[in-house]
Amino acid sequence: MDNEGINRSAVLLMSLGEDEAAEVFKYLAPREVQKIGKAMASLKKVSREEVDGVLGRFCAEAGDQSTVGVEAREYLKSVLVKALGDKSAVIIERILQGGDTSGIDKLKWLDSNTIAQLICNEHPQVVATILVHLDQDQASEILSNLTERLRGDVMMRIATLDGIQPSALKELNDTLAEVLAGADSLQKSSLGGVRAAAEILNYLPSAQSNQIMEGMRDNNAELAQQILDEMFVFEDLLQLDDRGVQTLLREVQSESLIVSLKGCSQELRDKIFKNMSSRAAEMLREDLEARGPVKLSEVEKEQKEILGVVRRLADEGQVAMGGKGDDAYV
Repeated sequence: MDNEGINRSAVLLMSLGEDEAAEVFKYLAPREVQKIGKAMASLKKVSREEVDGVLGRFCAEAGDQSTVGVEAREYLKSVLVKALGDKSAVIIERILQGGDTSGIDKLKWLDSNTIAQLICNEHPQVVATILVHLDQDQASEILSNLTERLRGDVMMRIATLDGIQPSALKELNDTLAEVLAGADSLQKSSLGGVRAAAEILNYLPSAQSNQIMEGMRDNNAELAQQILDEMFVFEDLLQLDDRGVQTLLREVQSESLIVSLKGCSQELRDKIFKNMSSRAAEMLREDLEARGPVKLSEVEKEQKEILGVVRRLADEGQVAMGGKGDDAYV
């Protein structure tokens, strides 16, 4: 979920009553609760027009949805909990035995610094196993709180991780002081690999990302190059076709776009301008000229947010970007 989506969600939930907002929160992932909760806490003055706009968009999008496509496992859990209350736990475990019972979801509710302190003394393989179970942005935050030496070792293990065996999940569960039920029935999980390593690195500040890659080149130059080939940087937006750029611009807030363009090439700026109306392009140029110096960390933050939007649009099939191969996508 991008910043605009998070802000809209915050406005929507603040517009609901406490009971209704609480019901919505029950169905959100831990990371979503953290992000939307933070946005709600920072809301100050919201105009009636903004609220009406958010509510109008929500009603339009909700009207196109049905319950047929909901995730079956979560739907089943919800129905059984409502019907049976505390008694449902045993039944759910029996029905869904062999699913993901690793207990890793508990970590998703903790802040990244706390998780880093919890796992910093564990074996790098265990740390790598934990990180690939988390969202990439959370994994990158945890990684940045680890020591330089451990970061490089962990990233090397993530990049070479060929799935998670039940024994590795047992080790992970022991670390978290949990009992892994039905571990022998678990199938190998397709987590880790070069793509996972590249996505985590994409969320790190450039200095830390470059530092890790330098260390990896010394240990395994070929693997380091494979990761670089998978990494997606802001200048890669040049590979988007015009239609893709226009789709992206509809999803990005103007303030985020202004800050992100402060740190890009003139060629990329021209590509953005070309895909806007002449009036909008002129206003953007004026805003860029009027904006004073911006911290590199702020520019990188906004660029990474926009790259996150591109990844989402690519996953939805709305944009495609050519890469090293003929069928490469971001």
